[in-house]
Formats: sequence, C-alpha cells, structure tokens
Amino acid sequence: MDVYEAVTTRRAVRGFTDRPVPMETLEKVLSAAAWAPSGSNIQPWHIYVLTGEPLARLKKIAVERVAAGDPWDEREYVMYPPDMTSPYADRRAAFGKERYAALGIERGDWEARIRAAIGNWDCFGAPAALFCYIDRGLGVAQWSDLGMYLQTVMLLLRAEGLHSCPQMAWSQVRRTVADAISPPEHLMLFCGMSIGYEDVTKALPRTGRAPLEETVTFITD
Repeated sequence: MDVYEAVTTRRAVRGFTDRPVPMETLEKVLSAAAWAPSGSNIQPWHIYVLTGEPLARLKKIAVERVAAGDPWDEREYVMYPPDMTSPYADRRAAFGKERYAALGIERGDWEARIRAAIGNWDCFGAPAALFCYIDRGLGVAQWSDLGMYLQTVMLLLRAEGLHSCPQMAWSQVRRTVADAISPPEHLMLFCGMSIGYEDVTKALPRTGRAPLEETVTFITD
C-alpha cells in the first residue's frame, strides 16, 4: 500500500471484528511511528497499549459507568471552543447529522444517541487500543506534535491492513482509564484509539472533505 492509498483509505472506523491484532504488528507500527516529527525532537507522546483481558476489563467498566448515567469526568482541555464560528461549526454540525442519519437516529432521540455514543467505550468491538498521554507542563506546540504522531500511527496501521478510530471520548472517563493503567500524575490523557480489523458489515458512509479551494491558497508567479 503506497502513502496515497493509506491516506485516502484511512478513516475513523466504528465497527471492528474480534480478530486479534498480532503484538508484533503493533510493535512494528509503534517502532516506526517513533520517527514522527516533533519540535526539537522532544517526542512528547506517552503511549499505553491494551489488548486481551486488560482491555476487556477496561471496556466493561467504562461501558457500565456510562450506561449507569455516572457523570463524565471533566476534560482537562477544551475540545471545541464554545464560540466556534463558520465554517468549522458548520462542518461539525454536518458530521453529526450525517453520522446519526446513517445510523437511523432521529435528531431529537437523545437516548438512541447515547446508546450509539457508548460504542466508543467498547472500542467499537476492537481487540486493541492505545491511550495517548502528554505531560501537563507542555504547551500548544507539543499538542500539535501529538497529532502528527497519531496520524503517523494510523497510516502505518493501514499499511498493515488495519483500521483505527481516534477517540477523544476517552478523556470523559479519564479516571477510569487511569485506574486501569496507572499513569504518572504529571501525565494528562489526550485520547484513546481503537485498533483492529474492520467489520465491513457495520461500515458507514465516509464523511466528506471541503473542496481544495476552501482550505488551500496557491500563491504563484
């Protein structure tokens, strides 16, 4: 698989089979992903990988917690600014509308939306997951390094025939995750990522992308 194919076939998959992901594949991907760029090569990512019984136990506790209506943990970062303007707010709204329409969920059916959201904490059935942490003392530029690292991981997973789903939803149950993996106090959870083989029977339509002229300006002779 070449780079272009990896980029264009990568998407947030929300349905996985229970086929195990070989540990040697995960080690290969994460070893290569270490070459992702970061400012002054500080490599600010701290990654925890769960599979097997540890992941099954975490998923069970997280799903039960959310299903019981326990309050979510407050995120330690702002996911979306409260005054987000167009075109960003428009794109976000369009994504939500398309996703729930594909699931057959009506706009006002909050119970159905919550049931759909709970899939996040089951990793959508994936047999492997990683959790990405960052040192609390680092800044905005280092958060951008996390994005480059995680994208590198996702593209390498595609090269191995795997799919993924990056999930900031895990930050809403960050204390449950911390109970499972015991990270040092100075680390903050950014996101989780489900990893596995796609269940094509649960495939949803891909979300679109803005046309090139909306996001790119060419300045030439």
